[in-house]
Amino acid sequence: MTPLVLLPGMMCDARLFMPQIAVLGKRRAIHVAPITDYDTVQALAADVLQNAPPRFALAGLSMGGIVAMQIFTQAPDRVAGLALMDTNALAEAPDVKARRKPQIEKVRKGHLRTIMRDEMKPNYLADGPDRDQILDLCMDMAMDLGADVFVRQSIALRDRPDQQHTLQKIHVPTLVLCGKNDTLCPVERHQLIHSLIPKSNLQIIQNAGHLPTLEQPEQTTAALLRWLEDI
Repeated sequence: MTPLVLLPGMMCDARLFMPQIAVLGKRRAIHVAPITDYDTVQALAADVLQNAPPRFALAGLSMGGIVAMQIFTQAPDRVAGLALMDTNALAEAPDVKARRKPQIEKVRKGHLRTIMRDEMKPNYLADGPDRDQILDLCMDMAMDLGADVFVRQSIALRDRPDQQHTLQKIHVPTLVLCGKNDTLCPVERHQLIHSLIPKSNLQIIQNAGHLPTLEQPEQTTAALLRWLEDI
């Protein structure tokens, strides 16, 4: 059975996908690839490819989805299926790009926890009974990864290429998934991705924000299971 490679979002690790790994890992090999060691999406994609199985299904959330699109650009024949979750195919917007520099400067001065608490975490999640617990997990993941990873990932996101042309070339089974209440990568961005990928499936997860893998794990896992049936 085709192995599955998972790519976490910015300042996240395998814990982002633990509910999915618990279910999907019973059926196929799963590899969680770090995207932490380089400051361009091109280099991050090449690093994943160097360590990935020869052919694999690929699912990425947020920054992981951005790197996943770049992986398809670099090695389309190795990707058997693609799941793009709560992500963005466009280049960095000017207003977001402008916020990167002061964030990077603060983090370099030792204020990673403050940036995560005040500027990142509040934008992640929809309201729900598990919100505080998930936010605590996000903070744990971020602090474990550390300031250097924050800086590299911020630069990679700031300088990323537009991927709309790549989307038009995707020919494998593709799931486009988004939390309905995602404010970082809203539904309309996923409708654009869906419109550009022939025969893709768009799945909107109710009562979820930017991290549906944790906010609505059962719905998200079910969508991934349906996608993997064709791979």
